[in-house]
Amino acid sequence: MSVVVVTDSSSRLPTELRDRWGIREVPLHILLDGADLRDGVDDVPGDIHKRHATTAAATPAELCAAYRQALADSDGDGVVAVHISSGLSGTCRAAELTAAEFGSSVRVIDSKSTAMGAGFIALTAARAAAGGADLDTVADAATAAVHRTHAYMVVHRLDNLRRSGRIGGAKAWLGTALALKPLLHIDGGKLVLAQRIRTARGAIAAMVDQVCEIVGERSAAIAVHHVANPDGARELASTLAERLPACEPALVTPLGPVLALHVGDGALAVCLQLGE
Repeated sequence: MSVVVVTDSSSRLPTELRDRWGIREVPLHILLDGADLRDGVDDVPGDIHKRHATTAAATPAELCAAYRQALADSDGDGVVAVHISSGLSGTCRAAELTAAEFGSSVRVIDSKSTAMGAGFIALTAARAAAGGADLDTVADAATAAVHRTHAYMVVHRLDNLRRSGRIGGAKAWLGTALALKPLLHIDGGKLVLAQRIRTARGAIAAMVDQVCEIVGERSAAIAVHHVANPDGARELASTLAERLPACEPALVTPLGPVLALHVGDGALAVCLQLGE
């Protein structure tokens, strides 16, 4: 067989891509009114980002079951597990502890990202595995991809950010931000403030400029995510297509309920992975 890649539901990999590359997915959790909802498995209200819900990491039992099955399906070739940044979720730490039960057969990669930032890394690993690479080579490919991956986000509301506790250094500016629209980026695996801008349109323009500066004349895989803002996402993807003609059109998908709870209504995000 070949090495099997596992990720979690934060990666936002469309089903067709997971199926095509044989990537397994472990759900993150949403806790709402006493119910424990599994992202990607259970029905989650479409307006979850407007409710007072919380999120939780994938459980050790879920991770263990996924790794055990993936290892069996690999015929012992091994498993590479690419998970949401340890700076954003406890999933990666739980994954590392769980993987230790399997010795060196399961390798955990901290994506230091989320959404398709993690998804692109999982895809890189899965393509290497499909090409016949061994476990060490697949894990090395995923690790190298971490350093080529970038993510930016513009949020329209600050309420969710205040509740989330996932934004590095937030206390220094959230209380006085007023109507400012923060441009965030993932730096060292943590979501941090890049700029404070007075209008949403200005913040989105700044995000596009940042992305274009990073990509330059190179090729890159790009994804645009949104929270209940499909029109904004399509417009953003169109702008990126005009500015970055060397890149394939961006994949456009919702950000998903777990991440939406932390960034709120209207948010737009861009994840990219530079070519090798």
